[in-house]
Amino acid sequence: MQNTSRLFRSVASVAAASLLLASCGGGGGGGGTPTPAPTPTPTPTPTGGLFTPPAAESLSVTEVQTILANAISEAQARGLPSVIAVTDRVGNVLAVFRMNGARPTATTSPAPNGQNIDAQNVTFPAEGGAIAKAITGAYLSSGGNAFSTRTASQIVQEHFPPAPTTVGLESGPLFGVQFSQLPCSDFSSRFGAAGNAALIGPKRSPLGLAADAGGLPLYKNGVLVGGIGVMGDGVYGSDPNILDVENDPEEFIALAGTRGFEAPAAITADKISVDGTTLRFSDATLAGVMSSGGASFASFNGTAGNLVAVPGYAAAAVTAGVAYGTEASGIRASTPAEFSNRDAFIFTDGSGNNRYPIRAATDGAAVATPLSQAEVRAVLEEAFTVMSRARAQIRKPLDSRAQVTITVVDTFGTPLGMVRSPDAPIFGSDVSLQKARTAAFFSNPNAGAELSANASADIRQFVTAVRTFLNNPAALTGTIAFPDRAGGNLSRPYFPDGEVGRPNGPFSRPIAQFNPFSTGLQSALIIGNLGQHVGFLQGANPDTPARCTTLPDVAAGQNRLQNGIQIFPGSVPIYRGSTLVGGIGVSGDGIDQDDMISFLGTHNGGARVGGIGNAPMAIRSDNVVVTLADGKTVRLRYVGCPFAPFLDTNQQNVCQGL
Repeated sequence: MQNTSRLFRSVASVAAASLLLASCGGGGGGGGTPTPAPTPTPTPTPTGGLFTPPAAESLSVTEVQTILANAISEAQARGLPSVIAVTDRVGNVLAVFRMNGARPTATTSPAPNGQNIDAQNVTFPAEGGAIAKAITGAYLSSGGNAFSTRTASQIVQEHFPPAPTTVGLESGPLFGVQFSQLPCSDFSSRFGAAGNAALIGPKRSPLGLAADAGGLPLYKNGVLVGGIGVMGDGVYGSDPNILDVENDPEEFIALAGTRGFEAPAAITADKISVDGTTLRFSDATLAGVMSSGGASFASFNGTAGNLVAVPGYAAAAVTAGVAYGTEASGIRASTPAEFSNRDAFIFTDGSGNNRYPIRAATDGAAVATPLSQAEVRAVLEEAFTVMSRARAQIRKPLDSRAQVTITVVDTFGTPLGMVRSPDAPIFGSDVSLQKARTAAFFSNPNAGAELSANASADIRQFVTAVRTFLNNPAALTGTIAFPDRAGGNLSRPYFPDGEVGRPNGPFSRPIAQFNPFSTGLQSALIIGNLGQHVGFLQGANPDTPARCTTLPDVAAGQNRLQNGIQIFPGSVPIYRGSTLVGGIGVSGDGIDQDDMISFLGTHNGGARVGGIGNAPMAIRSDNVVVTLADGKTVRLRYVGCPFAPFLDTNQQNVCQGL
């Protein structure tokens, strides 16, 4: 069965409970196989495409200095010396300023039960927190939505919305997204010598995405150009209660820094509601700012503090941002030879070359008939077409088109092509690759063996846990097709999701141990990389390599999960008959939208070229039924598609029976 469309999440609570506790699965269940309706011709924009690319705007050195000066002035007025970071839209760190007297470090939230594990209660240089907050504000936003670290806090916790009165509700729609943009990611570029084209493109974050207030996006002439992050109080956590209005000095300092570069009021998160709950953007208001603004950066630099270098991220200088959409940004419009759809944008190396050109699979040693270049192209093009027709769920104005990044990988996790719409949020780039790899990995016959061979006993125990939980010793041996929605079902601290008193899913930490810094297998897989990177920031050891996890190599220098896993929906594995051949991941819009684009893109691409498609219905995860201690049963999900998702047709139940 399919879900009613809603922002980020699945159906309303009553329908969701019916879906979980009855016998109905999702995304591939029931009925015959209908013939998809012919694709209508969408109406083009005045520029000739379906999407209007963002204008080429960027921050100048003088503008970065103005942003810093306004933030420093507010920090002085509040008596909170802080570290302030500014980035551009693709994560280039344009400046980091340390005020005199600012705390040298910050610490993540401890475990509820005091038994810290993974990234809980970790102390790190404050510069890392400021950069992570700035990147979060920039990466979660776009020309159609402006999100902040406060927004991120609201959508990554165990209940949504997080508050004492919401116990029993499902987890946040982007639960787990905090473990993306990781410092070990093989997708994210790294800061280096000026002019090094290999370092062009979206940058990594020192700590993944942040959920601590004090990170906001920056806009210039209404165009997203970057983010600002402030770390001053030494506490790097999240807000467990959205019912009150916080008086957070870091958020006021960041807000003061945005003066003249504020997000357009029409697209801020507080204009978007989820299941009747309005998202949060900032508890700070300009009316509460204590400073008047207008101070010059020159009056602060060297007296109130100094620009500082951050290893792997920034020199002790102010630099100008790059205009998104240009070769220098690492993301630009595709050429006809690179991608057929003229709205498509791609990732480049700064020298004009596509970083992820469409190509055939690299896993011929393990797969009898690997994905061909033509098959990869068909899936990507068809997924892009589905996206172009779909109604967006996190964009203003209403009835905007969805904008996402789409990635196809083979069973080794090698990217076979990545494409995006012009204004898709940057965070979805790394996440779409995570999602594609996650679906391909957990559906792989070798998944259990590779996790069981890990040096970490903590990681090994997750294999036993999931097999026991599912009462299936063959789980993780290729007998079940696991998209991210199903893996996410098993990665929540309550199973079913949000139902207090239930046990944790087998890929999650128990609720007494859980917080956003320790989600379970997701965090366990990369904690070694994260710890090494924190040591690098402290000058104690070399940096983490550009490959997450310690899974065994499947090719020289390559494992299947080189940028970690993701545990919220938006992916499906790709099959040739009953043989796994790859995965597709989609990220950037509502999770039901992401699911639909991956599912229909695979179906339509396979129908176009023949031979490939979605997993056979008999092995999809929505055949898996878990019996709870009280005898109730819970069926895992496969995908959840919006009910009537397209702008050009009233077609409903678009994934039903496929």
